[in-house]
Amino acid sequence: MITTTHKNGRLGNQIIRNLAVSILSHKHNLKVDYCSEDIINKLGIELFSGDNTYSEIQELTDDNYFTIYNSDSINYNLDPNNSFFQTKEISHLLYNYLHTDIVKTNIMKNNVFNRRYNNNNDLFIHIRLTDVKKYNPGLKYYINAIQRVSFNHLYISTDNPNDPIIKNLIRLYRSAKIVVVDEIYTFQFGSTCKNIVLSHGSFSAIIGYLGFFSNVYYPEYDENIKWCGDMFSINNWIQISVR
Repeated sequence: MITTTHKNGRLGNQIIRNLAVSILSHKHNLKVDYCSEDIINKLGIELFSGDNTYSEIQELTDDNYFTIYNSDSINYNLDPNNSFFQTKEISHLLYNYLHTDIVKTNIMKNNVFNRRYNNNNDLFIHIRLTDVKKYNPGLKYYINAIQRVSFNHLYISTDNPNDPIIKNLIRLYRSAKIVVVDEIYTFQFGSTCKNIVLSHGSFSAIIGYLGFFSNVYYPEYDENIKWCGDMFSINNWIQISVR
């Protein structure tokens, strides 16, 4: 028996869960079998797997994460697959880990767009729609954010380019370009833009976390419609009104 992560959720959720486990694995030298490890490695994110395996297993949750993190030792494997690790506290831990010098340097080295770091004045907007359209902060939010930023080029990444929100933005900002690339390239290109506007959700959060030299904007929260954890209350990130 070893600690194993499953493909529970899309790639953004998998990256966050794997990072959360990797940090604990490094602390306690746990052997881990990670889902999507080959894909995540393309980002330059190396997931740690150690030597220790145990016959017992402990469910890893948002509530006990820091108890295990702060323990001097453990004598069990972890089952992390029923939680998403999107609390404010865990999110700050993951963000700070990604911004450590060694990790940051490796991510930048692996980014095929790394010449763009600190070398553009572009605006990148990630707009998550499809199955969570009802949680989207809405057109007014994106307009509010765009009006806050001085930029040279506007790029829009979305999972539904035919949605009215996208069509309205294209009508209002005719020079905007729709970015149609795979998930890894979306992370890499978006995170090199000087200005990044996020939606809710883990995919958006990862783009922001990797924006090492970026101004990052995110929508204010409405507790009645929020569908993900507080992954966005990062120091120096800028909250934008949705009204």
